[in-house]
Amino acid sequence: MPPAASAPRKKSKSRTAATAESMAAMQREISVSEFFAKNRHLLGFDNPRKAVLTTVKEAVDNALDACEEAGILPTIAVTMLQTDETRFKLTIQDNGPGIVRKQIENIFGKLLYGSKFHRMKMSRGQQGIGISAAGMYGLMTTGKPVKIVSKTGKRKPSHEVVLKIDTSKNRAEVVSDTEHPEDDKFFADGHGTIVTIELEGKYQKGRQSIDEYLEQTAIANPHAEISWTSPTNETVVFPRAMNELPAEAKEIKPHPKGIELGTLIQMLERTEPTSVSSFLQNEFSRVGQRKASELVKLADKKTSTTITPRTRISTMGHAEAEALYKAIQETSIMAPPTDCLVPIGSRALLAGLLKEVQAEFFAASTRPPAVYRGNPFQMEVAIAYGGNLAREDTARILRFANRVPLLYQQSACSSFKAVLETGWKNYGLSQPKGSLPTGPLVVMVHMASVWVPFTSESKEAIADYDEIRKELRLALQECGRKLGTYLRRRQKMKKEAERRSVFERYIGEISTACHNITGTDARQLYVALQKIATRKTEEADQKLDQDGKVVGKQDALEKDDDVIILHDRSTAGDEGSDSLFDEDMPARKLPRRGSKAAKRTVKKKSTRKKTSRKS
Repeated sequence: MPPAASAPRKKSKSRTAATAESMAAMQREISVSEFFAKNRHLLGFDNPRKAVLTTVKEAVDNALDACEEAGILPTIAVTMLQTDETRFKLTIQDNGPGIVRKQIENIFGKLLYGSKFHRMKMSRGQQGIGISAAGMYGLMTTGKPVKIVSKTGKRKPSHEVVLKIDTSKNRAEVVSDTEHPEDDKFFADGHGTIVTIELEGKYQKGRQSIDEYLEQTAIANPHAEISWTSPTNETVVFPRAMNELPAEAKEIKPHPKGIELGTLIQMLERTEPTSVSSFLQNEFSRVGQRKASELVKLADKKTSTTITPRTRISTMGHAEAEALYKAIQETSIMAPPTDCLVPIGSRALLAGLLKEVQAEFFAASTRPPAVYRGNPFQMEVAIAYGGNLAREDTARILRFANRVPLLYQQSACSSFKAVLETGWKNYGLSQPKGSLPTGPLVVMVHMASVWVPFTSESKEAIADYDEIRKELRLALQECGRKLGTYLRRRQKMKKEAERRSVFERYIGEISTACHNITGTDARQLYVALQKIATRKTEEADQKLDQDGKVVGKQDALEKDDDVIILHDRSTAGDEGSDSLFDEDMPARKLPRRGSKAAKRTVKKKSTRKKTSRKS
């Protein structure tokens, strides 16, 4: 048979091949604003609810930084007005020093512009992206520009600037620029800034909301007064708990141990000093003349060319720079200075928790400064237990970095992992395997650093460095030991009180029986047996120190400046609560150790115990 005819082939479409010239013609520079406009999830604008929170966060952080740098106790007002079903107008006002006119466009209309990126000192902002990205998001979703009203002095009129960001050029376009003397009435202190951004969003209370962010900000910044007006026209005021500003952070130079070879080569190319010795002393911290000579001497042994302290920078090549880098890595250099850090402090941590958390036991721990990659950092931990906190839920973790709350990506954060790995069973709490402890517990973790290693540009989680995890674990263990001592003491006192009640239940029967058998006075026998029962169970009225030893009127826990015990809350909250912060507590001053107020408190406690013992 003849072979079957094959089916006719379809004609393939002609394909136009690109040439090097045509590909080159399509390439162009990408503005950083264009990149983040398309990838706004990287900055925390994932969804409408989170976008609103991120906008408030960036504005409040900038306001707190400006007020502290100017030496002003912050007073911040946040107002959220709903103009449409999914559209809101956010207004954030502060009493800071204001912004000079020529800087307004750069701060609010240009991404990656700021004063904090190149400074080695603790601050909330780092990248110079936040507030300008919030304005860009508002412009993209509503088409409305950002309005800024600034006043820099009592004798200077308020200045109003309305601008929008040009994403193709990463620069601001000014819509209007006018003086507004009529706005002077909004600045009671004669200076400050008002920022208004209209954007699409969603408002919802609860976890990861503006309400929670401001509550946690009030805890970490007890020196600030914050008022919040929600779209439902509810106003909440978080009062100032301390009238003292945190200490001022000092700027430091980079530490030699924290740089890489490429960075060192770039520094050698850009430096002003001409000799190697002067370069090391002027560009780095903790390098004096003697240490610089030691580094140069060791580097000279690692290269074929001669290197002396007077060698000119211009004559050094890649080999000499690599030899100097290796010498730095092999030489012991003093840790960088820590006056660039301003930790919250144990007393401020306790004041913030007392103001917002209805618990009965509070403890805090501040670790000594440590270093990762040449960057100084300091870890702080505070815990609150009992009271009105829910007893059946897992522990609540409040995470902070440079006094800023971290509300998202909890499981990716180093602080969460450290709390998870701590053996809370050793301190009297229930903890399922691989889970957080269960019980009425709040754990507050704060990292202070010149450069916080965030996992992303949205600054929501701390990277998991071994040095950071170690310091966190030690601080958590210190607070856990104090909590364990308190819980063991309370459990022992409870058992002794139950034992005494059993004795007293049968003393009457024994006295009557002895009277019937021997004729002994039943009343006298009853009093004698009651004294014996009181003496045998006197631990119910005593307190123990951290070693379990009986002490006098005050035990070691109550003498500890980093511990607060509120006995009037110890029986509250047995049925639990749905909210972490049930109601705002008035700011209260903590009596200093050894002060008259502290002594009066001790006397009142001892008098109350004597009275209850007699009764």
